Amino acid sequence: MLFNSLQFLLFFIVITLSYFGLKWRGRWVLLLLASCYFYMVLKPEYIVILFLTIVIDYIAGIWIERTTGPARRWLLIISLISNLGILAFFKYLGFFTENLTWLFDHINMPDTADRVMNLGNRIFVKVLHLFGEPGVASFKDNKSILPVGLSFHTFQAMSYTIEVYRGNQKAERHFGIYALYVMFYPQLVAGPIERPQNVLWQFHSQFKYDAENVKAGLMQMAFGLFKKVVIADRLTILVDHTFNNPSEHNGLTLLVATFFFTFQIYCDFSGYSDIAIGAARVMGFNLMENFRTPYIAQSVSEFWRRWHISLSTWFRDYLYIPLGGNRKGRARQYTNLMIVFLASGLWHGPNWTYVIWGGLNGLYQMLAIWRDRLLTRTGWSRFSYGPVGVKTDTASPLRVVGNVLFTFCLIMLTWVFFRARNVGDAFLILKRIGTLSFSSPLNSPLNAVEMWFSLGLIVFLMVKEYFYLYIPTHNTARFYALFVLITLATYFFGIFSSNQFIYFQF
Repeated sequence: MLFNSLQFLLFFIVITLSYFGLKWRGRWVLLLLASCYFYMVLKPEYIVILFLTIVIDYIAGIWIERTTGPARRWLLIISLISNLGILAFFKYLGFFTENLTWLFDHINMPDTADRVMNLGNRIFVKVLHLFGEPGVASFKDNKSILPVGLSFHTFQAMSYTIEVYRGNQKAERHFGIYALYVMFYPQLVAGPIERPQNVLWQFHSQFKYDAENVKAGLMQMAFGLFKKVVIADRLTILVDHTFNNPSEHNGLTLLVATFFFTFQIYCDFSGYSDIAIGAARVMGFNLMENFRTPYIAQSVSEFWRRWHISLSTWFRDYLYIPLGGNRKGRARQYTNLMIVFLASGLWHGPNWTYVIWGGLNGLYQMLAIWRDRLLTRTGWSRFSYGPVGVKTDTASPLRVVGNVLFTFCLIMLTWVFFRARNVGDAFLILKRIGTLSFSSPLNSPLNAVEMWFSLGLIVFLMVKEYFYLYIPTHNTARFYALFVLITLATYFFGIFSSNQFIYFQF
């Protein structure tokens, strides 16, 4: 079910009103059934896969808690392999098969390549037929068999068993509550990727109706929907028109489209997170922050402390630190960083464009560490740690602006690979941007008024984010006025074409 649909609006109203009308024993049942319905609207057959992972990790958590000695580690390993195995099979089967075929072809083993491709195709087609996709005949028709949100709820389930193993979370005995932890509808298909310590105890609590929570949650949902349908979906028109056929466009058009995509993906994904967090808050639940004004970051490292926080901290806590982090020398730190970012790229999708996107971000991090060490060694460092725990520039405002713009350009470069259909398209786009001629006309499906309106929306967004302009909700009259204003603006200026959220595909 899409958040930007009338169906969700009716669903949210009915479920929220019913939730406050029930006691705790009925609330978790209502939310679990509602979450199942929410998921099954998109593709009902795939709930079997979700249920399988829930059963595996529910049993694994109890066994891990009861077991002592080396057996605990083996139980954890079995649980992780089960989760990653399901994710790899449904998301990466085509990707791995095609790359293995390419490898065998290039080492003069064509017969092995044919066997690998034929076996992969047979498995692929049979599974798709099982899940109601009889029209697909090979990998060329569809690269993956991806249930919506599989990457998100797989990582959330893995965090549960890891935290039980580490002793930071008691195993959940209530199967319904554990299932709700994995399936909670606001963040089921695109996060935030929660930790059990933050969420599980909340499902055991009975929250009373709180007017301030309701107002704050509704306001966050309203502005999240505004970001999605007014900003992101308007920018999508030019982005899709350009990136789907990059060879037909000049450097100026491709540059503007890349700039627009930089804000499209932010408004699309942060808009989803705002709606998810706001919907949960209306009922009294607190989900973790997922974005913190990322485009005002003064370095790539700071950007990743502000962008998709639930995923970046997941990789930090469950991959980077267990690999050794920065505790085992410089070379090991660089290796660990690159492993994390390559894994993050592959997590986003079975395509080399995502791997390159992750590798570029890893390279940026390595170069930033090398630069900071060089500056420290020469006795000159520009940075100090600010109140939010991130590096902030203590130099002149001009240098701060320069750092922000330079970081923004670096990040915008990586988005070319993230959005491009394939690696060839990405390099074509960069080549044409590199030979940019401002005398070339802009080839845009948007007229001049719509272009200026789109740019105005981006400026409005950045001003709000830079000055941390939060929308007040404590004053009831002001809340209603602003809520109605945002709702009307969304209705009159929104693009209501039921565009799916970008991160649904991950």
